[in-house]
Order: sequence, then structure tokens, then C-alpha cells
Amino acid sequence: MTIPFFDGHNDTLLRLLEDARPDKVALFRDGLAEAHIDLPRARAAGMAGGFFAMFPPPVKTSLSDVAASPANAKGELPPRLDLADAQRSTNAMAAILFRLERAGTLAVCRSAADIRAAMAAERLAAIFHIEGAEAIDTDFDGFEVLYAAGLRSLGITWSRANAFGTGVPFRHPADPDIGPGLTDAGKELVRLCDARGVMIDLSHLNAAGFRDVAAISTRPLVATHSNVHAICPTTRNLVDWQLAAIRESGGVVGLNFAALFLRPDGANDADTPIEVMVRHIDALVEALGEDGVALGSDFDGATMPAEIRDVGGVPKLLQALLDKGYGQALVRKIALGNWLGLVERVIG
Repeated sequence: MTIPFFDGHNDTLLRLLEDARPDKVALFRDGLAEAHIDLPRARAAGMAGGFFAMFPPPVKTSLSDVAASPANAKGELPPRLDLADAQRSTNAMAAILFRLERAGTLAVCRSAADIRAAMAAERLAAIFHIEGAEAIDTDFDGFEVLYAAGLRSLGITWSRANAFGTGVPFRHPADPDIGPGLTDAGKELVRLCDARGVMIDLSHLNAAGFRDVAAISTRPLVATHSNVHAICPTTRNLVDWQLAAIRESGGVVGLNFAALFLRPDGANDADTPIEVMVRHIDALVEALGEDGVALGSDFDGATMPAEIRDVGGVPKLLQALLDKGYGQALVRKIALGNWLGLVERVIG
């Protein structure tokens, strides 16, 4: 029996944007072998939906160029992104999302009720998520437009600095306590998200920024695609005090499938066994409780373990949890129920 699952993070919209072929709807609907997610494989695997990220690189810079830049490889932050470039690329990805909705391949969901309705109609449920707030101006005019369009989840930073805060560089081994906290505009953005019911994603944000969000926000703390620093000591993973703060707030962490955030050696190596993923889930359940753990694959944005490969491999992970002794009820929480409950508490 297929267990339905909800994914906390994917970069599929950027993958579609970067593809030179013009018909993005056909690519997603009919199958895109180079991608980790397309509609046929998502349906076959039991994917109910997910947070569809809009990660804004410069218009003419691919995800691989940004993520593997020489500066990034040295553990430094990539350069800041211009507002106009961020707005153009974010708008382009949003346009693809809404074209997919008009074509009937998915439904853009603004509430937990919308997700349930999409599932009942057998449509992929998509939450409009931005990874890095570079497309939002400090007067927040852009926020108003994006919210009206459907924005319900926001990562204040990717792994660079912007007008609102500072992300973590990709370093291993290293602690995420690097750089300054949120700016005044960043603190105001947190208040605005709280007031509107926009979920704040702490993945990629540095420790000082995390502390600022925790001090200001009255909502559950969330890291959509992060792992356990005690197992893989990279800046992108969560240390003990961060996990404790998330648990205290009633928040959720989505397991990141990216090899370099799973492996103790931090290698970007697809030869990473599912057992390492299970080890992170074990630690997350211990730290957060059964209601605090979910999935946050990072599909189309990272190197996947070879046994997983793409969305079609998620049932293998869920079966590994069952084989480990996780009961059906807990596996279903991790797969779907905990994200749905979090969305209901934060977004509505």
C-alpha cells in the first residue's frame, strides 16, 4: 500500500525555468527525466504535494553555477543578489507555477483545507514558497503582491546575505553561529509574516538570525529542509539548542535528502545509504518528538542518495522506517500528517 507524503522543499520550478524547452507545462505533465520531480513519477510514488520553492538566482545564472561557485566552495557567502534580478526570476518561477495550476497538474494551496481538497481531487498540492527574500523590497510592497498571489511560506535567506538577514555559508565541519542577526527590516518581515500567516523557514538562516526569529515570532519554528548537526556537522544542519527551540515552539523539521547534509564526512556523494537518512530521522524523533519530524527532500536542488535518486525513491525511505520498527501511524505522520498539522497551525 502506497503511503501518501508531503515534501517540505523542492527546487523543481527553477529546474523547469532553466530548461531551454519552452513548454514547461508539457515537461512537468509528461515527464522530465533529468529532473527529480515530474507529475507521472510524483503520482506513482504517492506524493500528495509539497512546498514548491522559488529560489532566485541571477536571471542568467543556473542553480549549479550558484551552488558550486568558487566562493561557495571555499565556504564563503555568494555575493548579494540585485532586487531587480531577484524579482524577475521569482516572477518567472511563479508564472510557471500558475501555468501548471491552470493546466490542472497541481493546485496552489493557501490553507490546510486547500491541501485536503487538492488531495481529494487527486491533484498535486503546491504551497507557494520563496527561498531567500531578495525579491521583497524593504518597503514590503513586493510582499503584499506576493502574498496576494499566494505566498504562504518564506525562507528569509538562502546561503547569502540580503536586506533582511544573513545565511550560512556551506562549511563542514562548522557551526551555524556565523555572522550577524536579522536587520531591522528582517525583524519587521518576521512580524509581518506572523500577522499574515506566512510560515517562516529557518533553513539556510544563520544562528543569530534563528535566535531573532525565535525571540520575535509567536508561531511554531520550522526548518523545511535541514538535518542533525551532531551527525553531519555542516553549517546547514541544526545544533542541539536549535532543535530544542523548535520542539518547545511546537515546530517541525523536514529531513533533507541531500547527500552532503546527511553524511558525517560532508561529502557530496550519491553513494550514501538510506540507513544514514534513517539515522537522522531517529535523532530528529528523539529531539523533536513524533509530531516534529517530516520530509524536506531538496529534490532538484541537490545530489540525492543513489538508492533514492528522485521522487520515486521516497517509498523506499518510508519502507526503511517501517522495517526499522516505526509503526504505520508514525510513518504516516512523518510522511504527511506533521506537515499538514503544521500548515493548519501556522497558515490556517
